[in-house]
Amino acid sequence: MPSIEAVNLTKTYGSFCALSALNLKIEGAKCVGFLGPNGAGKTTTLKMFTDLIRPSSGEALINGVNVHTEKKKALESVATLIETPEIYPSLTPREALSMIAEIRGVPTTEIKNRIEDAIAEVHMNEWIDKRVGKFSKGMKQRICIASTLLNDPCILLLDEPTTGLDPRGMSEVRDIVKSLKSKNRLIFMSSHILSEVSEVCDEVAMIDHGKLLVYDTISNVTAKFSGGANMVEVGLQHPIDAQLITQTIAKLPDVVSAEQTDGKNLRIRFSGGLDVQERLLSDLVKLNIGVISYRVASSELEDVYLNLIKETV
Repeated sequence: MPSIEAVNLTKTYGSFCALSALNLKIEGAKCVGFLGPNGAGKTTTLKMFTDLIRPSSGEALINGVNVHTEKKKALESVATLIETPEIYPSLTPREALSMIAEIRGVPTTEIKNRIEDAIAEVHMNEWIDKRVGKFSKGMKQRICIASTLLNDPCILLLDEPTTGLDPRGMSEVRDIVKSLKSKNRLIFMSSHILSEVSEVCDEVAMIDHGKLLVYDTISNVTAKFSGGANMVEVGLQHPIDAQLITQTIAKLPDVVSAEQTDGKNLRIRFSGGLDVQERLLSDLVKLNIGVISYRVASSELEDVYLNLIKETV
């Protein structure tokens, strides 16, 4: 089971504390969003997990191995995308990834297949032999993500992978990250885009001023810090009658309220955690109302974030 763990992880620069005694253990194949304002310590944490910077005290462990004292062993199954690397514009993705594969020690006989598999995962097959200089920023970012997949990692550390992209580029990268979740990988992804975390991630860890505020499933976090209630957004294939919402959906077990936000979307507030959320989805499907999407309301996570961050200022 893949795991990353911070044990009293601390980084100071003189009198400034960038990260303060962080204790965080994440296990299993999942996607965890790492949230916090600019300067909160997100990138500092990711860099210490890759030994790009060394902790002032504490330990960064990957699969139980200390990154600083046994770097090669700890990082052999890890891939990272820290900040935004550039690719030589005169190279093609195949050429750029060949260089990276050689540096990472991928056997020569496997390089061609590894590159093609990685390019396929980021949906760039038709561009594999085109010059990178002609690519959009979103396309370049997809190639950068492909570079992290060459050694078939079980752990991915991504530092704000959609920053600076236009809406289409952001959507493409989000879809890729979601597809990577299906490959039994642990993905630890920093971000400050709350809707992105709600859509992509299973769990969330929030930090501010170098300190961990909370780590749990998104559902449990929003329930805990919103008066015991949680909220989901439900997308429908076609509009439904208002009476069905008030007389049936609003009276389902543990539902606090149900409202139609527009013709094909509902917002349902309920009491409970993941077990209730799972049962609610099953109940809605049984009503045959044409459910096509179901996710934690991003506004709920935003409310929690703003309340927690405000309390630490």
